Amino acid sequence: MQIAENTVVVIDYTVTTPEGELIDSSSQSGEPLTYLHGAGNIVPGLEDALTGRRVGDSLQVSVPPEQGYGKRHDELVQVVHRDQFVGIEQMEIGMQFQTEAEGEVHIVTVTGLEGDEVIVDANHPLAGETLVFDVTV
Repeated sequence: MQIAENTVVVIDYTVTTPEGELIDSSSQSGEPLTYLHGAGNIVPGLEDALTGRRVGDSLQVSVPPEQGYGKRHDELVQVVHRDQFVGIEQMEIGMQFQTEAEGEVHIVTVTGLEGDEVIVDANHPLAGETLVFDVTV
């Protein structure tokens, strides 16, 4: 059976930077990834590359930012006052929070702390990155 829209697909994968730095791997969790093809559950560049593949196929695909987590947008980095984080005693770089803007929920990551100012980034952590996927169906 070929991978097509509305097919349940199971893959083992490793994701690295073009320089070979490990980002993620299904071997870390010990479980392959199961997803519904065509439902937008994985990055578009990988989903496109998997279309038409069969069980046992292996492939390596380089996914540019536009087909991965998108380009970085500087306007998604903001400085907010520390008092906006009610109930958070200890603020640390790398912490993530949910925010709501214009009816949409966003995840922001704390990327800097400067006195009473907190620098948050609403870009996906992998935005702007080319991703290299090694996949076995």
